[in-house]
Formats: sequence, C-alpha cells, structure tokens
Amino acid sequence: MTPWSEPRVGCGAAIVVDGRILLLRRRTQPEAGCWGLAGGKIDLFEPAEAAMRREVEEELGIVVGTADLLCFVDQIDVAAGTHWVAPIYRIRDFTGEPRNVEPAKHDGPVWYPLDALPEPLTTPTKAALAALLRSGDAASPAQAEHRDPSRIDRDAEHQRR
Repeated sequence: MTPWSEPRVGCGAAIVVDGRILLLRRRTQPEAGCWGLAGGKIDLFEPAEAAMRREVEEELGIVVGTADLLCFVDQIDVAAGTHWVAPIYRIRDFTGEPRNVEPAKHDGPVWYPLDALPEPLTTPTKAALAALLRSGDAASPAQAEHRDPSRIDRDAEHQRR
C-alpha cells in the first residue's frame, strides 16, 4: 500500500440493544477479518452525522433515529502509512431490521453480548466499547421498532450457510 499524504475521515455507529452490540466482520482493509461497527468514509462536504446515517443505511438497511457523539477515534498506522480519524455515534433508536446489504464488504450482522465479544475487534470498536463503559451506557436499550436480537442472530446464521 502506498502511504497516504494526509488523514482520511470516517465515521461509525455503536448500536447497543439490551446489552448486545451489533457488529459486522470486515472483508476489506483496513482491518480485514476484524469485527467492527457499521460505518465508513465521509464524503467531501458531507456532515459527519449525515455520513454515519448514510453508511448505516447502506450497510444494514436501517434508518437511524437519535444519535449522540460517543467518542472520536484517531487511528494511526505508521508502518502502513495510514491515518484515519472518525467520530463514533451512539445510536439511540432505529427503524427496520438490520441485515447485510453489502455482503461483498462484510459478514454478519451479528448481535454480541458485551461480555462475550468476538476477536479480533477493529480499533474504532475497541474505542467505542471503552467509551460506552466509561459513560455507564453500555447496557441501555435502544428504542428500536424491531429489537429482537435473537431473530437477527438467526438471520445472520442463515446468511452464513
């Protein structure tokens, strides 16, 4: 990979329902093979929160309701010559049923209990989890229209077959 000449800007969404976090396993770089939050690149002149909402809808097919800034990630990999900066938002509510809309880019989605997370996790996901724990907000449920994590687990298992 050719080193970048400037940082890239991304965004992410920490969706936590009833003590479970919704994760996707990345198929592409950076951090291919790691479990992470929905999110992606911010387009030029696009507000960060709008980009997060767009990315979540593109990746999961859901519409984000209330979103609060949770943390800011500064991911620097000098060896690879990359630098990402990204605001991560805590999603308070959403409508729709999360599903994998971009299977070439991700596996999942899968709801994981916060005390039984998969490995490896992406850098932004680790930062979001630390921020959730610091805030005491890790277990508060979202007010989602469709909130049955077991159904999403079954759907994700079906997609892997």
